[in-house]
Amino acid sequence: MKLNKLLQNTKVISTNGDMNISVVEICSDSREVEPGFMFVAVAGICTDGHDYISKAIEQGASVVVYDKPMIEEYFQRVTYIQVENSAKALAEIASVWYGNPSSQLKLVGITGTNGKTTVATLLFNMVRRLGYSAGLFSTVSNYINDEKYPTSLTTLDTISLNRMMRKMLDAGCEYAFMEVSSHAIHQHRIHFLHFDGGVFTNLSQDHLDYHKNMLDYLNVKKSFFDNLPKDAFALTNIDDKNGRVMLQNSAATHYTYSVKSLADYKGRIFEKHFDGTDIEINDRELTVQFVGVFNVYNLLAVYGVADILGIPTEDLLVTLSSLQPVAGRFQTIRSSNNITAIVDYAHTPDALVNVLEAIHEVLSSEGEIITVVGSGGNRDKTKRPIMAKESVERSNRVILTSDNPRFEDPQEILNDMLTGLTQEQKRVTLNILDRKEAIKTACNLAKPGDVILIAGKGHEAYQDINGVKHHFDDKEVVEECFSI
Repeated sequence: MKLNKLLQNTKVISTNGDMNISVVEICSDSREVEPGFMFVAVAGICTDGHDYISKAIEQGASVVVYDKPMIEEYFQRVTYIQVENSAKALAEIASVWYGNPSSQLKLVGITGTNGKTTVATLLFNMVRRLGYSAGLFSTVSNYINDEKYPTSLTTLDTISLNRMMRKMLDAGCEYAFMEVSSHAIHQHRIHFLHFDGGVFTNLSQDHLDYHKNMLDYLNVKKSFFDNLPKDAFALTNIDDKNGRVMLQNSAATHYTYSVKSLADYKGRIFEKHFDGTDIEINDRELTVQFVGVFNVYNLLAVYGVADILGIPTEDLLVTLSSLQPVAGRFQTIRSSNNITAIVDYAHTPDALVNVLEAIHEVLSSEGEIITVVGSGGNRDKTKRPIMAKESVERSNRVILTSDNPRFEDPQEILNDMLTGLTQEQKRVTLNILDRKEAIKTACNLAKPGDVILIAGKGHEAYQDINGVKHHFDDKEVVEECFSI
């Protein structure tokens, strides 16, 4: 593709070299560069692409895009383009390269601290069951219709996003549902994508290792809605104190959902049981295969989006009733002697409270709750003592264990968690670093009627230790203990 065409949406500050050349491929990883490639130097969290410009040129890059005035020597065969913001430029260039695929899909983004995966996945599952062709971008996996693609990020890099959406279009997809993380918004990974709608689920403490404070975290989330176009919709949970804040500067058409207040999509809960919940949405009764008030909010968001997109109400209600929980989200495993284990991704204080309260709502009068919980390494440390405190206050027994320690000492993470407990609470809390042993201990302690919550990792089939991802699956360990 001609260089000038690639730059049609990009604010260029200066150029040096031939602007009439053709580009063979675009990339932002110098290791992938081949002759004729355009290399876009983007500053990341751990590395800065500007440090690899020389390497990219050595490997044959014919165009270099950058935003830091640091080029000391210009090579005649290379075209240099200084832009205002490399990350934004990369998004704009990637969109043009792949033919602006987001503008040809009905693309809906879901953002918030908790519930993104469930809402996005259920929307995808719903439209697929109704016979529509669709794509999904989620923490668990990405899909193009029935074809699964692995993922390591909640939201892919901007080149991969546009590449996947092009594949979705080529496969005949009409809809695409995307989890939108705060990191992706802040790093401009979703810049220049055309969203038909956005959903706000909730906001609670998370990612403060990255955003530094809750106001910054909130404003990053809000910027997603600020940038939605006039022809888009913005659906928000008004029972969350930040729900209306998200819409303050959004030009999109506003919609709301709620369990507590009047809203465009109003939910009521009639009866809760371990196999599901009897609810009402906009005066229509149905039984769903989900447990917990937090899941009712997720289902309201799903219903709202589907309704706004024009899916007939009867189809919507029937399909909602048939949908099942997402892998690693309140995933239930039962033993032959009536012990229930729940594997859940809850890795924030608010998510943990939601899951534990949901368990209390359906727990038998004789049953007890045993919680196995840890906290991730190299992430927000301030939530560690809160996670321990909330677990102990809402469980009969708690086993603190390792999560994904990454490059931290697992014992130090547990020590941080223990600072949230009183001396009395510490005496009734077990500390077992080995996660497998912790789960086995919980299974051995449980008696018929009890519930074991294994929190933090959910769908993840690995444990990240010192940069190496070792195979580990909470669900597999439970099934081994239950001899299923």
